[in-house]
Amino acid sequence: MIRKPHALALAIILAGTLGHAGTSLAATSHDHGHGEGAPSLQLDAGKRWATDAPLRQAMGTINDDMRQALPAIHEDRLPAARYGELAETVRGQVAYMVENCKLSAEADAQLHLIIAQLLAGADAMSGAPAGQRDGAVTVVGALGDYATYFADDSFKPLEH
Repeated sequence: MIRKPHALALAIILAGTLGHAGTSLAATSHDHGHGEGAPSLQLDAGKRWATDAPLRQAMGTINDDMRQALPAIHEDRLPAARYGELAETVRGQVAYMVENCKLSAEADAQLHLIIAQLLAGADAMSGAPAGQRDGAVTVVGALGDYATYFADDSFKPLEH
């Protein structure tokens, strides 16, 4: 379960109240001020973390949208507007996760690390054209991390 103070703050940010700068702040605030000892993704005693239906649905939606855009991203021909659409998909699905996922505190902490990656990628994809492709790479990396660290048999990792 995503902690209520974080969920509320993230929901406000994702609703656009604070704009893109606020979303960047949310993405970087997930380390909870641990500095150099910032948490890193890890398995649950050697096993992938349990998921719930809302998490699987949201990550599947992001994955499917990125899968459709991947050929154009690889060929460096995806229009800037489409990167913006991808960013909005990511933000919308993250907001859905925050509102609906019910995970253990430990799994939630791991999910926050992936959410930070997703939001950082979304920010870059909706920013200057020079950084949009890098933002997509960040999102693809987050999707790969999700497949590695979370148990979701319906999730088909992107091949790139």
